[in-house]
Amino acid sequence: MKNRILYLDCVSGISGDMCLAALVDSGVPFEELVSGLKGLDIEGYRMEKKEVKKSGLRACKIEIIVTQHRPYRHFKDVREIIRRSHLPDKVKNLSLKAFKQLFEAEAKVHGADPEKIHLHELSAVDCFIDIVGTFYCLDYLRIEEALCSPVNLGGGVVETEHGVLPVPAPATVELLRGWPVYSRGIKRELTTPTGAVILSTAFKPSDTIPMMEIESVGYGAGSMDIEGYPNVLRAITGRKGKEENIRDSILHIETNIDDMNPQVYEYLMERLFEKGALDVYLTQIIMKKSRPGVILNVLCDEDKLEEMTEILLGESTTIGVRFRKLYRQCLDREIREIETKWGRVRFKLVQSPGGTRCSPEYEDCKKIARERGIPLTQVIQTITSMAEELIEGQDE
Repeated sequence: MKNRILYLDCVSGISGDMCLAALVDSGVPFEELVSGLKGLDIEGYRMEKKEVKKSGLRACKIEIIVTQHRPYRHFKDVREIIRRSHLPDKVKNLSLKAFKQLFEAEAKVHGADPEKIHLHELSAVDCFIDIVGTFYCLDYLRIEEALCSPVNLGGGVVETEHGVLPVPAPATVELLRGWPVYSRGIKRELTTPTGAVILSTAFKPSDTIPMMEIESVGYGAGSMDIEGYPNVLRAITGRKGKEENIRDSILHIETNIDDMNPQVYEYLMERLFEKGALDVYLTQIIMKKSRPGVILNVLCDEDKLEEMTEILLGESTTIGVRFRKLYRQCLDREIREIETKWGRVRFKLVQSPGGTRCSPEYEDCKKIARERGIPLTQVIQTITSMAEELIEGQDE
């Protein structure tokens, strides 16, 4: 099934077992999960699924009962277990990425080498099951886009093998750099390093539930019972409607400049595009004392604010920037390639209410025009016609 989207509501934080249980409750058959995880060469445990209530809400609880304790493991041991497993490649890759990030985060906060550090949390069977099982569920549900709300971290302190640590745990903070987080209401550890690394590996933050056709809602229960507070993770799974592909939010960053060498703008714009700006443009203005100036405008994803601001403040003469959130609606589009007598050329296929239209990639056309000595307009017209014929043939 195409266009499947998942949204995690992290008002009660997130842990590995909560995430796994929420996905099972969203539609992954428990027997399928148990069978799939047999591809992970780990013994000495069994899994149980229970239905519990948390502050009046029904939720799924996945328990890992360890029957044989394993010794400490280094990252190389974890890596070998995952690599030799019989899991889908996508699950393997996400799992390896997650464990690498987790070891690096723990090593950084404890001042150790990731390859030498050994962590009790990672030696436990349930850590493998929580992380690998979650990615197995994402693959089973055919999730194409995974999003989550701002994350409630909790507060207070937590006891670990390293002693008493503040909440959120240092590794959790390290893993969620750049994420919208908060701490409100509960003096308990709501978000664990395992939950944090699942988010940092496979999810993107979103401050609102995306537009979707809801297919299922799952609730994963946490281990703690918190009076008057539903310690659950809600997973909302659905399909993107036609409009969901085209509505989202972006940031508009701008600054007024009247004292910079105009030659610098080209380099500055290149730097911004290299770092992920969606668009950069200049607007001529008349500033105070009738001085001609420029508004430098940058459109970017919300998680690019820090990078864009750093470039603007470091590469231009401005001493400050303004930014605001914008909502946009775009036509659904995708980049495709077509084989031509000049080689492979990319073109943009746009889905509009009136049908489809094709737009050749300008840089590809420009390169052909220069190398072949052909007028650019002729190249664009030829490739547009070829692309339209290709699409019409596929629709028949």
